[in-house]
Amino acid sequence: MHHDHATAVKVSRKLVVSSIATFIFTVAQLAIGIWANSLALIGDALHNFTDVLALLLAFLAVHIGRRPATAEKTYGYQRAGVLTAFVNAAALATFTIFIFWEAIRRLETPKVVNTTSMLVTAFVALLLNSAITLWLRSEGRADLNIRSAVIHMLGDAFSSGGIIVAALLIRATGEEFWDPAVSILIGVLILWSSWGILRESINLLLEGTPSGIDPDAVTRAIASIDGVQGVHHLHIWAIGPSRPALSCHLMVGDVPVKSTGNLLDKVNELLAHDYRIAHTTIQFEFSNCDVDDPYCVPYTASIAETSLESPRPAKRGEGGA
Repeated sequence: MHHDHATAVKVSRKLVVSSIATFIFTVAQLAIGIWANSLALIGDALHNFTDVLALLLAFLAVHIGRRPATAEKTYGYQRAGVLTAFVNAAALATFTIFIFWEAIRRLETPKVVNTTSMLVTAFVALLLNSAITLWLRSEGRADLNIRSAVIHMLGDAFSSGGIIVAALLIRATGEEFWDPAVSILIGVLILWSSWGILRESINLLLEGTPSGIDPDAVTRAIASIDGVQGVHHLHIWAIGPSRPALSCHLMVGDVPVKSTGNLLDKVNELLAHDYRIAHTTIQFEFSNCDVDDPYCVPYTASIAETSLESPRPAKRGEGGA
């Protein structure tokens, strides 16, 4: 528990430092972009501002996620991370509309830009965004919300590289349309970088299976444990970023209740080791499997093709879950 607290404090410190540095640079970049009349710089500055928002929301999610559970919120506030990741991605997608609209206007009526300001500012932005991306990379692997912020920074690093190329092309060809053209590419990059986070956060908010976990494989793994005759009513969702949870019913036949303790330990050890699922709710059913029930017979390759999402026919006399 102390290790988790120390890790959260370390991550929070990184996010605060990154937020302050990005915000200071964003204000400067926006001012320079307006002065240099560069849509690419203005767009990148606004993108940088969403980076500040992403980093601050990631900090709040880490901070709030450490709050203890209450009688009203029995899971605590860990899902705040998923919610903020959704807000980040949605904000990026909305921002892209402005980029496309203004870029199309400038393609029709190009405006003169100051390429020297573009080059210097974009180079500084490239260094800053790359440094923060590398600094938060390890934390991003384990947390969807922090990964959302990291992808923001990585996308902005690529955007800065594009601005440098645009400034060089304007100098070489004398054509001002390279500025809005690169802005459109930046918009496409923003959509591409935010789509994965948006899709995964929506999936988790809808109680979907977290990415990287195959329910079919989990079912087979549990059913392969000696003593488990079958698995059904299996559900996998996420309490918060990188906190998958599972519930299921296990058919164990006519065995003494006290024998299920060791079996439960084996199942939980398998789930924690192979799938990083630490929170489980498992119900044992002390009866044998029906031959015609594909969810209860020992899980074999012959029924692996059966969809886990299809409804399980109710047995006679069976009530709710």
